[in-house]
Amino acid sequence: MQIRNLEARDYAPIIAVINDWWGGRQMADMLPKLFFVHFRDTSFAVEAGGAPVAFLAGFVSQSYPEQAYIHFVGVSPAQRGHGLGRRLYEHFFTAALARGCTSVHCVTAPVNAASIAFHTRMGFTAEHANGERGGVPCTLDYDGRGQDRVQFVRALR
Repeated sequence: MQIRNLEARDYAPIIAVINDWWGGRQMADMLPKLFFVHFRDTSFAVEAGGAPVAFLAGFVSQSYPEQAYIHFVGVSPAQRGHGLGRRLYEHFFTAALARGCTSVHCVTAPVNAASIAFHTRMGFTAEHANGERGGVPCTLDYDGRGQDRVQFVRALR
């Protein structure tokens, strides 16, 4: 399976399955179509059988051009455990380095133990924690009241 840039045509098939990929959690609102249109150079998909089976939506910060940000990553449950997430992250790291970035940032929910473990294995470290939820250091109210997040950073050099 090859990694390619996300396309606007990928939006409908990904949005159609994204909540299922997250076990019924309502995630579709967190992934606007603009990532498939305006951030294509730093957003990627893996396709199998003519449909996306994994994707990563990311960008280089306009405010901090030395920083890249991974906004959303998804892997079909049927494709998990085959290294697609790792391959997408490594592809993004290469793209970010080519654009002069020195670090990659992302967030996840403190209840998402699998995401925290994945990011830790990928070399990310937590930053800016001002509290904890369930024993997990996090930034309280990061995305609004009660929307705590673990902020991660990974150096690229």
